[in-house]
Amino acid sequence: MSKLLIVADIEAACSATPRGLQLAELMDLQPEVVAFVYADLKRLKLGRADSASVKKQLLDQRRASVKAQVEKLAGRNQQVKVNVVWAEDIHSWIIKRARGDYAAVIKTRHPSESFGHTSTDWHLLRECSAPVLLVNKRKWKKGGLIMATVDLDAKTKTKQTLNVDVVMTARHYAEMLQTELAVLCVIDVPTFLADLDLIDPRSYAKERKQELQPVVEALAERTGLPLSRFQLKRGPVAKTIVSEAADKKAQLVVMGTVGRRGVRAQVLGNTVEEALGLLRTDTLTLKP
Repeated sequence: MSKLLIVADIEAACSATPRGLQLAELMDLQPEVVAFVYADLKRLKLGRADSASVKKQLLDQRRASVKAQVEKLAGRNQQVKVNVVWAEDIHSWIIKRARGDYAAVIKTRHPSESFGHTSTDWHLLRECSAPVLLVNKRKWKKGGLIMATVDLDAKTKTKQTLNVDVVMTARHYAEMLQTELAVLCVIDVPTFLADLDLIDPRSYAKERKQELQPVVEALAERTGLPLSRFQLKRGPVAKTIVSEAADKKAQLVVMGTVGRRGVRAQVLGNTVEEALGLLRTDTLTLKP
């Protein structure tokens, strides 16, 4: 049986735990809830025994708190593993753990980052091998649409396969939640060419739509979906994803992402990261 790794927040209003337990029950997956504790005990200038005692007390308190929350939320027949870890650098622990048999990592969304600091969310999005589901505080509503986004300009087999994985994953969630599925394909008009009047945005988008139609048809055939599920929209990719998610009242957006590392990841955000900074709905990201 595959597993779900659920990251519990310190705050009582943790969204990841209830969402993760709900999905684990629906998808027949084994839920593992992990919580983190850390304090710089060196500052207290305690002896080794006293330091160990304080550490144990903090771990025990956190474990009791998480277990109490899980007991309130878990299904009647759910067997939930609770793991409390002493760690300051939590993203490294999660990334290493997720290399196992995990269908997804589920975490409450905390997207803030600044130059010189990368949040846990962005580390997971860029480096975690398992799909990452970032959830907001809003509860899922019955009938809320699932939206997948794909890159029709993908040239490599890896990225084309990622498109298929994104659509099939979104389809699985839609079927599991018994809701509608929409696949969004954005036609990005080169702004600098339009600003120089070198292209007409509408004519360009119309021509691109005709060029991409065989790609859409091939993707529909590979995923077993009717063409009516696929929608081509013109506009900046990230902003169009956000506006369509809002217009359709999507409760989950599924997209593929290629992780970046180092200075390039710190300074340059890709389209997925730009969209995630604007989206106000749950997001599930997959890597090749």
